[in-house]
Amino acid sequence: MKKITVAIVALGLIVGLNSCKESTKEQVNDITDDMSYDDDGGDDDGGHSHDDGDHDHGDTLMIGKEVIVAMGSKSGSDVTGKIILTQGEKEVNMVVSLTGLTAGEHAIHIHENGDCSSDDGKSAGGHWNPTTEDHGKWGDHDHHMGDIGNLIANDEGGATLTFNTDKWCIGCDDDTRNVLGKAFIVHATADDFESQPSGAAGARVACGVIE
Repeated sequence: MKKITVAIVALGLIVGLNSCKESTKEQVNDITDDMSYDDDGGDDDGGHSHDDGDHDHGDTLMIGKEVIVAMGSKSGSDVTGKIILTQGEKEVNMVVSLTGLTAGEHAIHIHENGDCSSDDGKSAGGHWNPTTEDHGKWGDHDHHMGDIGNLIANDEGGATLTFNTDKWCIGCDDDTRNVLGKAFIVHATADDFESQPSGAAGARVACGVIE
């Protein structure tokens, strides 16, 4: 009878120990689950930080900034006028208004130097070409960043042109896009879009610094 009692007590102890082990395993699993949840929270913080960085980059554009460029006569011409640049959310808008031109097509470009001090406009240097491409027509595979194209003057010598592009910016940190510190040049004749390095557009008849 005593042997039976001892066996029952021993069996009870074994069952009790197994229950304790299962309880300990559940506690360890709960702690592990909690740690995994906390790590996921850390990853989310990293994602938010990345998004904030992208937002800050977009803020470098000076949206709404307007620059009015006064165009002065060069090479003995009577050409005058103004060019207005406005920074939008994605694009720069350019509005050209000129008088004193001869009737017909005239090339208009952005040149690399914001200097119109010389009588012939050559102080403005060559075409603005920060990516070192060949001269060409805007929209083609190869063209300078300053290769705007041609405008057409009427019989009275007046000409207007509207142009929009996201390849420019006004005062941003990207030197391959920032137009400030450059100059607009209007030429005596049309750009042929082929001749290197500037389209064989003739004398510089008007110049204006973008500042």
